Amino acid sequence: MKVWRYSRWDGTQQEFTLDPKRALDALSELLMEGLSVEEALEWMQRGGFPLAGMNFRVMGVEELIQELRAQARELMQKYRMDRATEELARRLDEILDREERAQRAAHGLESAALNQFLERRHRERTSLADAIEAFRDHAFEDEEAGDEFQELLRELDRLRQLEEFLRQHGSKFRGRESADYETAQQVREQVEALERMAKALAAGDFEEISLDELRELLSEQGAQSLILLRNLERDLREAGFLRPGEQGLELTPRAIRRIGAQALAAVYSQLRKGRPGSHETVSYGVGTRRPDETRPWEFGDALDLHVVRTLMNAMTRRAAQGEPTRPPLALEQDDLEVYACDFSTQTTTVLLLDMSWSMSWAGRFPAAKRVALALDHLIRTRYPRDHFFVVGFSTRARQLEVRELPLATWDMGDPFTNLQEGLLVAERLIEQHPSPSPQVLVVTDGQPTAYFQGKELRVEWPMGFGGVSPHAVAETLRTVRRITRRGITINTFMLDDSPELVGFVERMTEINRGRAFFTSPKQLGSFLTVDYLNHRRSRIR
Repeated sequence: MKVWRYSRWDGTQQEFTLDPKRALDALSELLMEGLSVEEALEWMQRGGFPLAGMNFRVMGVEELIQELRAQARELMQKYRMDRATEELARRLDEILDREERAQRAAHGLESAALNQFLERRHRERTSLADAIEAFRDHAFEDEEAGDEFQELLRELDRLRQLEEFLRQHGSKFRGRESADYETAQQVREQVEALERMAKALAAGDFEEISLDELRELLSEQGAQSLILLRNLERDLREAGFLRPGEQGLELTPRAIRRIGAQALAAVYSQLRKGRPGSHETVSYGVGTRRPDETRPWEFGDALDLHVVRTLMNAMTRRAAQGEPTRPPLALEQDDLEVYACDFSTQTTTVLLLDMSWSMSWAGRFPAAKRVALALDHLIRTRYPRDHFFVVGFSTRARQLEVRELPLATWDMGDPFTNLQEGLLVAERLIEQHPSPSPQVLVVTDGQPTAYFQGKELRVEWPMGFGGVSPHAVAETLRTVRRITRRGITINTFMLDDSPELVGFVERMTEINRGRAFFTSPKQLGSFLTVDYLNHRRSRIR
């Protein structure tokens, strides 16, 4: 019988480790906001992060430093240090009083030795440590006093540390409890340890902090958090999620697949039950057998017989007619049972992702990037015969590779929107990967403001507040007409409901006979994924 024994975590146990998958999930949230891998790791270390599926939040460096400073403040609010060295000063005076009497008895009242002793004793000193240091080489007449003075000398270094500490921090201690010498030394050591740890944390020198200090200075959550932060990058590397690249740390294909899977899971979690999840087509495509489902054969079906059920049908029919059921059996058309199959058609989909500066507002771009990752993962895992591409566009348009998606960000300071070139790139990709049902999905929050006239790139500000960019709109719609003649469907997802954008999309939809949706960043994933699934349907034959 196994017996489990639980104890408080003290920093020495090795069982409490970071789940790299949960760490990657937290990292991906920052990547969606446009940070690089190294920037996201630094952000996680500075600000902390929650661990999904666990009732635990990893505290960041800033929180840990605040916790350390709070402990120092508690000590300052508890003690006062104005009498911390009085005990040692009293002991020194007692020792010197006894030595003075011994000097008088041994050398007389007017001796040079006594005068030298008195001059040394009453000379003005800046600190108690200096007063002790003044008698380091004194030959004591009183042997017992000399022995006690040696004890003070052995304490001299600690005394100097305390006096320096009090010069820097003494005025901050305003508590009610007066600290004696030993208590003051303990408080000093603890405050200095807190300061050292805070300094190491601020500099990122996690390895400089010992486990003993963790146990003594941090709360249980703080100590666990520091262990996890210290091992964060190493654990992600060892799990195969990060690797060195030309520009620094980069995501591995394994990490990108998980980020896509998590994005897809987040999209599906927003869908209502009963949303369509299969694709229907009116023409036959590739058939996939359903091994556990059959149906009666119909004229025109392939003769993909389920032999056992076909023979059972024949035997049941003959038994009902009073005929022998032993072989040989004569089959009739109604006896035939065939496998049910799913027929699907290949499709090419291009997602046009607005990367202009305005997409950085209100969480638009992170939501759009999550959808791109989710669709990529959905198609790669569930519809591997389909083609899916992502094209980003601002003033210029460019194809984004899968490995680029997690780190893609809006074009900083670029306010122009060249949807026309985005459509041209999509058209070329569809030409290179033809299919019976190509489609373009546009995610944007603004009307076109950039376009090509021939080979010349032009940009055009809207004409007045709430106006349009007439030449950019005209050239973009001309491209829409040509794409429509090629049988390409364009569905547009608007992240802004401004009249100029709505008006442009209505004109584009009228030409292409596609569809347009106004949605929020939170709903974008559900709308776009369901639209893709509806466009690429399959039906059971």
